[in-house]
Amino acid sequence: MFRPCIDLHEGKVKQIVGGSLGDSGLRTNFVSDHSAAWFAELYKRDGLAGGHVIMLGPGNETEARAALAAYPGGLQIGGGINAGNARDWLEGGASHIIVTSWVFREGRVDWNRLGELVKTIGKNRLVLDLSCRKRGGNYFVVTDRWQKFTEVAITPETLRKLAGSCAEFLVHAVDLEGLCRGIDRELVGKLGRWTPIPTTYAGGANSLADLEEVTLLGEGKIDLTIGSALDIFGGNGVLFADVVKFNRRQSEQSAGG
Repeated sequence: MFRPCIDLHEGKVKQIVGGSLGDSGLRTNFVSDHSAAWFAELYKRDGLAGGHVIMLGPGNETEARAALAAYPGGLQIGGGINAGNARDWLEGGASHIIVTSWVFREGRVDWNRLGELVKTIGKNRLVLDLSCRKRGGNYFVVTDRWQKFTEVAITPETLRKLAGSCAEFLVHAVDLEGLCRGIDRELVGKLGRWTPIPTTYAGGANSLADLEEVTLLGEGKIDLTIGSALDIFGGNGVLFADVVKFNRRQSEQSAGG
């Protein structure tokens, strides 16, 4: 299934090249004239649930809260979330909160922090962001605006262990994010074989064929986010109307099957 996104940077809905998220040299593919709430209303209209709002740095809270208010219960929220503010975001309309850097600390999983989050909001409202980059044949979770490698590799054991503390995984293939060069088939295949819980993959998708391939490679457990290639984000690879139709067909097949 397709899952939508709203990426916020400096208060604007943008599509960026993920690997450029450091302090300088940020590469931007698209800046929207529309507000985050406009996109949220669009997703609500077309019945697209489970999308994510990601706050990339400071200055995005007002837009994020407006999006959640426009589609209460339909969007997840990530970016600067911790045990202290998680409940507030859920009360603001988020279906789930998404966490990376606060849990993956000093290169490892901080199980105490993860436990604190689960105790605060419950595992069923928590999504762990396992966005990763490849190094030496393995995929490693990266933190701090995707610039810092952790020691946590994407393995069957890692996914199984972390799945005990969350409802879903969100995985950006960082080195493909925003490049529209096609999905990372190796990573999608591994996630499809290994993940015990629903997982959303993002990174590189540039066609409807990628959505179909993720559905097959992911063995029905992997959803796909398409960003820069989508026409509503200035892309020319995928029509938003087509992904809406794709989801409706999948839902009808599931209901009929």
